[in-house]
Amino acid sequence: MRVKFAGMNIVANKYSIKVDDDPLSIISGDIEVRIARTDEEVRAGQALRYQVFFEELGAHPCDVVKKEARDFDEFDEVCDHLLAFDNSKTGSERVVATYRLLREEVIKGQRDFYSASEFNLSNLYNDHFRKLKGNRQLLELGRSCVKFEYRTNVVMHMMWKFIAKYVERHKIGYLFGCASLPGINQDKLKVPLTHLYHNYKTPKEYNISAVNGLAQKMNYYPDGNYNKREALRALAPLIKGYLRLGCYVGDSAVIDEQFNTTDVFILLPVDRLESRYLSLFDD
Repeated sequence: MRVKFAGMNIVANKYSIKVDDDPLSIISGDIEVRIARTDEEVRAGQALRYQVFFEELGAHPCDVVKKEARDFDEFDEVCDHLLAFDNSKTGSERVVATYRLLREEVIKGQRDFYSASEFNLSNLYNDHFRKLKGNRQLLELGRSCVKFEYRTNVVMHMMWKFIAKYVERHKIGYLFGCASLPGINQDKLKVPLTHLYHNYKTPKEYNISAVNGLAQKMNYYPDGNYNKREALRALAPLIKGYLRLGCYVGDSAVIDEQFNTTDVFILLPVDRLESRYLSLFDD
């Protein structure tokens, strides 16, 4: 099935897109976006993740991660590591953004997705959802971060331009993953969580809830009985970007104490992706 992304041609002239090459790459000036090709490039992406998550945002590394000054886990072995390079730099400084991509076809089952540690993915495998998905597969997105001075629409547009081509090449039907709100104090997150619950909850036929024992309430206020502007201000740019793309959100949240975040489940049908993706990450 050929997946169409409305609006892609609007920005096509901005980039040199090597669509027919293998592997894919997208280039604009000094910035190049592609999958990591060497262990050294993967490690550079992990070092950037450490810099952003642990040094900048205050997550708590385990001893081995702290010693290596790299954010890594067992999922890195099976994921594709999408990287943005600044080719005017040298060495590990070339890597300025990263996204981790895990395709359904490279794992054994639902428990092998990172998200399964926080959310019950069984409804993504029920008969109703499998019929919706057809012959397409799932793609889990995770560990997204960008070096501070490169947090511009240009870099993220290029990353998502690549993801669009990757989705087409690998016949992806749905993208999903964990997205985070900063902080673990639920009293401070009642308004944005309520907004997500009332406006974006996954359909009941394939609703995704947190794993038993981890679930945090999201529905704190009746629909319309909260400040919507306050809710939007409290949402991270990443989540707002996914919402613009047409995502659904699961019905419960999970506290991640290591990363000092409250996580929600994001499910994005590829068929709902529209030209709105061009404004991804605008505040």
